[in-house]
Amino acid sequence: MKILVVGAGATGGYFGARLAQAGRDVTFLVRAERAEHLARHGLRIVGLGERTVLAPNTVQAGKIESPYDAILLSVKANGLEQAIDDMAPAVGPDSLIIPVLNGIRHIDVLAARFGDDAVLGGVAKVATTLNADGEIVRLADIQSLRYGARGDAAPARLGELHRSLSDAGFSTGLSEDIDAEMWAKWVFIAAVGAVTCLMRGAVGEIVAVPGGTAFAEGVVNECASIAASASHPVPAPALQQTLATVTEAGSSTTSSLYRDVATGRSAEVEQILGDLVSRAQGFGLAVPLLELSTMQLRVHQNRIEYARLV
Repeated sequence: MKILVVGAGATGGYFGARLAQAGRDVTFLVRAERAEHLARHGLRIVGLGERTVLAPNTVQAGKIESPYDAILLSVKANGLEQAIDDMAPAVGPDSLIIPVLNGIRHIDVLAARFGDDAVLGGVAKVATTLNADGEIVRLADIQSLRYGARGDAAPARLGELHRSLSDAGFSTGLSEDIDAEMWAKWVFIAAVGAVTCLMRGAVGEIVAVPGGTAFAEGVVNECASIAASASHPVPAPALQQTLATVTEAGSSTTSSLYRDVATGRSAEVEQILGDLVSRAQGFGLAVPLLELSTMQLRVHQNRIEYARLV
């Protein structure tokens, strides 16, 4: 299959690179500046003893000449609308889109533009970040990609897609209930994000102080109550894993939200926390810890937006 990866950052760049290494037909849709950087320095993956350099195929917006079979969409939420416009020429009648953005709201946006049948659900788990040199830095040995049909009827090419993505250096899975898996991941990233951002520290630092563990557990319980009210309760093993992650003594775990805040970058507050709080309010649930975390991150985001204007 011809695969288009929209974005060559920490997530899309990682999975796209692994697919290219495995001999798949992969092209990255990138902006001019990133295309120039990749042409000059290559697509680099470093960390955990690895130093991989690839010469990727790239294409820029406005230069897509024909549809692709599969489109892996992995951009920040604030770049979604532009990414949709840029990738539109790549979406044909048989194309399958695998979005791996945080949260849930992007699914409706994509389906409205390209149709329900074209949009799969997707869950990516990878511990990577993009450093100042444009390299993809591995932070932990975590790399998995799961996807599946969101409705009862699976697209005709779903099996072919699964074969194309499998055996490429990371774990893959064809999910029978991708909606539930997306909710479980959303609970996880929202909980870790809210805990570390509100307390401005790593998990181990938070649980080391009086009340830290109870606070973290309270955040997880609020997130889980929203998922349950949305008819997507988090399975017990996944919920226990989330609780263990945010209460582990000595843990250096933070979150992508926290790293964005700590480095003064834009944060996905509305997609990860704002939307979750809005749904809680619709269900009549009390989620004071999540509301406080969201308020704090909105202050940060407003500060970022103001700095851009001036």
